[in-house]
Amino acid sequence: MTGKRITDNLDAMLGVLPAYITQALLTMGRSDELLEVILDLGRVPTARFLDGELPLSKAETTHEDIQNVVDRVGDFDADNRAGLERTLHRISAIRNRRAHIVGLTCRVGRAVYGTTDIIKDLIESGKSLLLLGRPGGGKTTMLREAARILAESKRVVIVDTSNEIGGDGDVPHPAVGRARRMQVALPSLQHEVMIEAVENHNPESIVIDEIGRELEAAAARTIAERGVQLIGTAHGNTLENLLLNPTLSDLVGGIESVTLSDEEARRRGTQKTVLERRSPPTFDVLIEIQTRERLAVHLDVAASVDALLRGAPFSPEIRYTDENGNIRIEKAPPPARTQMANAGTRRLFNASQEMPRPAYDARRPNPAYTSASESHEMGAEQPRMDLPTIRVYPYGVARNRLIQAARRLSVPVVVVNHPEEGEVLVTLRSYFRKRQRPLIEAENRGVPVHVLRSNTINQMQQFLSELFNLQIDLADDRPVEPALQETQDAIDAVLNGERYVELTPATAYIRRLQHQMVRQANLTSHSYGKEPSRRVRIYRD
Repeated sequence: MTGKRITDNLDAMLGVLPAYITQALLTMGRSDELLEVILDLGRVPTARFLDGELPLSKAETTHEDIQNVVDRVGDFDADNRAGLERTLHRISAIRNRRAHIVGLTCRVGRAVYGTTDIIKDLIESGKSLLLLGRPGGGKTTMLREAARILAESKRVVIVDTSNEIGGDGDVPHPAVGRARRMQVALPSLQHEVMIEAVENHNPESIVIDEIGRELEAAAARTIAERGVQLIGTAHGNTLENLLLNPTLSDLVGGIESVTLSDEEARRRGTQKTVLERRSPPTFDVLIEIQTRERLAVHLDVAASVDALLRGAPFSPEIRYTDENGNIRIEKAPPPARTQMANAGTRRLFNASQEMPRPAYDARRPNPAYTSASESHEMGAEQPRMDLPTIRVYPYGVARNRLIQAARRLSVPVVVVNHPEEGEVLVTLRSYFRKRQRPLIEAENRGVPVHVLRSNTINQMQQFLSELFNLQIDLADDRPVEPALQETQDAIDAVLNGERYVELTPATAYIRRLQHQMVRQANLTSHSYGKEPSRRVRIYRD
């Protein structure tokens, strides 16, 4: 059973409202259900409750009413928000074209202790969590409680853009416990403060409200990749909605269009052009807030996204509080037959090792490898007939790049869609470290697994050469970090007045990352030259 304790400091909010509105609210006797008080010039003042709106007066709101509230509240920030010191209340302004305030939204902020009991196990697991829900659905309340719980045992920093989490003023509200709070001067600088929090204050967990811009999504990925637990919120209703949002889709791995060969398209029963997940998700777990008492939990965001893109049925875990206050959990079956599903334990191997052969349907087409969209960069070589055909299941590994690597080496690889068909699993280090349930299941089946450092063709060629016991000389890829640092320096130079900057030649994978960084900086870039001297040039429009 879960018990909740609520503190709202409602007297502070009532103290800034006009006397007749305060009296009307007290007369209604529904202060526990009050969400907002709306004051719009020339309209009757309105109180918003969980179940609807009620007028507070027959008289219309005047300039004097609004000005009295503004005088008591003080200055508004650049985002037209103000707060009451040592409380969680928020007053937001609506301005006319002359910047005069003509409307106010006075939101009641409440600290609800116990609201995260339903997901406490996930919060304490160390995984990164994304809370998804509509405005006013309780995301920030749950986020604040999560920060308090984590701060009891970890170093927690809150990036508080609008002071909704820790309240107004220099001293954070007691509801955040021992968590430290960093305020943001301007909403547009939120991503910089996120990075600053990691670099300067050594947190184990970062709590951030309302990730809404592309730069913030990129900062969130950077934080997660540094091994810091991230708990954040975003507006939206479902995982599908978020995936279709071009600004925020990277939080769950993003999507990209991939062109299949005719044979692969027939085998899948799809069109030649399909959507696939671009990268590992920033957040491990996604929680859809359906109501304040009911949550849909995606325990493996990567698997859910893959199932969604392939049209496979999947259901999230449902958690809710019943009428007696008891927490109920309806376990969900694992996503059905996703492209990037189960992986196993780390085991390096060569072709001479005895590998288990899972049951395989001989009626199913068995191509040596499938083609990908970059066919002009692949060799047209046929697979070597002196080597045994090996079925490989990629988990988190770019399928098209694996196929390309197989073509370059002319090795007979079958890239399968389902983990039970694979004789070998290949995954990335970031996936392997999480040790999720599929890893254990693969270990029990005795399936060998190879772990790659990165999602590059060079890494995949090295993997395939070990798999088939080939003696080849592969030059290491240019390190990613120096290339990205060079890109950032070039972006800064162009923003500071340089006409254009040309980068050092790089691989296709690094060039793609460079183009992404340039787009995020609102600049233009093109690739010039021929391989292996192809390079990126950055310039203004």
